[in-house]
Formats: sequence, structure tokens, C-alpha cells
Amino acid sequence: MNGFVIAIDGPAGAGKSSVSKRVAQRLGFALVDTGALYRCVALCALDAGADPGDDRALGALASAAEISFRTETTTNRVFLNDAEVTERIRLPAVSALASKVSAQPAVRAGLLDQQRRLGQKPPGAVLEGRDIGTVVFPDAQLKVFLTASPQERARRRAADLQAAGEPVDLLELTAQIAERDERDSSRAHAPLKCADDGLELVSDGLTLDEVVARIVGWAKQRGAA
Repeated sequence: MNGFVIAIDGPAGAGKSSVSKRVAQRLGFALVDTGALYRCVALCALDAGADPGDDRALGALASAAEISFRTETTTNRVFLNDAEVTERIRLPAVSALASKVSAQPAVRAGLLDQQRRLGQKPPGAVLEGRDIGTVVFPDAQLKVFLTASPQERARRRAADLQAAGEPVDLLELTAQIAERDERDSSRAHAPLKCADDGLELVSDGLTLDEVVARIVGWAKQRGAA
């Protein structure tokens, strides 16, 4: 590896994006949002009218996609084949398809080299996702499994939706999060789990700054500049 790699894995709604962004800023590292990679493939599939169950077709789209990131202040801008798609990959239709797309073995294989290329930038990189420490960078210098209880993740999501003026059903949100946890953890290919040598961090009761400080501290203990 050319730089210090921090792998931050964990379930949906655990705060990986916010934490990863802050950790990268604190250390001066590149930020690689692997969830955005799968969203890009989902966007390609929608634009091409591809069958979401066609593993081979989706794998071809993943292999052909040229994805890059550009961090500006607090925004991690996403580019797909030289076109910015930062907003488009967050559309509801893309979000709904991204989880299904990410479960396809050919898609994960198609994006593997791209994730490794993006993560090998000196002085280091922070990658967040579901299988960074177990599959993408099994030799990462620091592997963190960031999680929180389904109830806490639902509460955070509900607060975001309420702030945006959208209706919230907390029980339904909790059920949806638990269902996605089960789907991500039980899939045959690259299931969601903490790496054997990973450090689990449960963020219930911790502020964002406290979580970031703990991860930065671990990184420095292991030699991150």
C-alpha cells in the first residue's frame, strides 16, 4: 500500500459518512465513499435500462465506470465518466436500487480494483463501506467497525427527516434499518461484519466529535502522520 489506509465499515445509518469526512480532514487524507461507487453503478443501470437482477450486465457497467472524488470544503463531490453526479446519486430511485446492485458479486468484483486504486493515495485515505476491512483492504493499518443500535440509527434518521419537513414513522424506520442489517449481514458475497482484527466502535451516547477523536487517536497510535 502506498499510504496509510483507514477502513471504516458498518451498517446503514451508523454515521460513517460524517465520521469518515471529519477523520480525513483531520489527517489530511483522501476520502473514498464506496457507497457512492455503488450508487454510481445504480445510476448507470437506471440510465441504461439494465435489469437489476442481471449480474453480468451490472458487472460490465461497474467495470466500465470511471468514478472519482473531489473534496471541496465540507462537500465530497462525485464524478462519473467526467460528469458530476453528486446530487443525482442521492435521488430516491438510485438509493432504492443501490442496495440491490451492491449485492451482485459481479458488481463488487468490478469495483474492487477501482476502490483499491482510489485508496492507495499517499499520505493516506479513509474508505467507508461494508467490506473495506474484510475484502477491499484486508491489510489496512486501521479497521474500524462503526455501529449503533437500530433504535439509535432510526432516531438520527428521523431527526434528519423532520428537519427537512418530511413525515416520520419511527417504528417503520427502525424496522427498515433492521431489515437492511439482516440483508447486508446474510448475503453470501462480502457480508457486512467486523474484521477479525478490527476495532468495533458503538456510537450510542457519543457525539460526532468524540467518535472522530477516538478514530484519529487510534490512527496516530498506529503511525498515521
